[in-house]
Amino acid sequence: MLVVRPISMSDYDALHTCAVESGHGFTSLPVNQELLTNRITHSEYSFSKPDVTEPGDEGYLMVGFDSDTGEVAGCTGIEAAIGWDVPFYSYHISTIVHSSPKLGVNNTVKLLTFGNNYTGCSEICTLFLREKFRGGLNGRLMSKCRFLMMAEHPHRFSKTVFAEMRGVSDADGNSPFWQWLQEHFFSIEFTMADYLTGIGKKGFIADLMPKLPIYISLLSKEAQAVIGQVHENTKPALSLLEREGFTCRNYVDIFDGGPTVECDVKNIESVRHSFRAKVEIREHSSDINYLISNTSFEHFRAVTTKAAYDQASDCVIISPDAAKALQVEQGDMVRMLAL
Repeated sequence: MLVVRPISMSDYDALHTCAVESGHGFTSLPVNQELLTNRITHSEYSFSKPDVTEPGDEGYLMVGFDSDTGEVAGCTGIEAAIGWDVPFYSYHISTIVHSSPKLGVNNTVKLLTFGNNYTGCSEICTLFLREKFRGGLNGRLMSKCRFLMMAEHPHRFSKTVFAEMRGVSDADGNSPFWQWLQEHFFSIEFTMADYLTGIGKKGFIADLMPKLPIYISLLSKEAQAVIGQVHENTKPALSLLEREGFTCRNYVDIFDGGPTVECDVKNIESVRHSFRAKVEIREHSSDINYLISNTSFEHFRAVTTKAAYDQASDCVIISPDAAKALQVEQGDMVRMLAL
């Protein structure tokens, strides 16, 4: 059984493995000991932070582990409110019309405008599942468990939730979108820019990024073709989020042109349809799969398991193994979602 829990410093080696396996373009998992250690430390602080009444600088990083072997299968995270301490940049795609009635000419052109429009929003991030665990309900567990957390503890998160999706790059980390920017403005490789961003050294962006809007038609054909497109490995994650109600509002990543998708918390499908139930612990014969989390924050746990839910009594029967994984006892409350 795969179990999601808050990360701890003992998971460092596993997180480093995820960083290595995630490859180029996965900005939130750079292969850097100091940064990964700091992320774990900050997550431990955030989960234990008392009396949180509104989203702030908290960053919640979790791992999914095999309950039989203890092996970490992947990671997933939420940033409570981005952009306050370290600037968060994106491009917005807008449309303008150049018109000359006398000549009978109307030209519609698209622009990329540099900005910080997601400041203060919550970001779901760092979703990575190692290849041998990419099967069954594991992907849905790692993605959707964050929405059960938001539904149970809404005061810790912002009204708007967004996710940056990895854009198109090749096996060597070359991005067609960045290649055009590099040629005209930056003069550093995509992998280096991506790495510097991952370790928090973003000052070069504000220093070198063009402040005036960029006409998309001036970009190379290769760069234009990948704007708003996702990396092949990111398509399943994007599909999951689209089914949750996330959509692209014409914001894209400033490095690889990948889309940013967003949704109001109250409209996220898993938030809307999740519900609470009282636990009964015993064996059962139900074959219906549910995503279930406990109601603790500091000791958050989530699993996918077969369970028997009785709507009339608002009770759910789960197996002793599931109860142990969730760290719940008879009569405790859980939050759940039918899969």
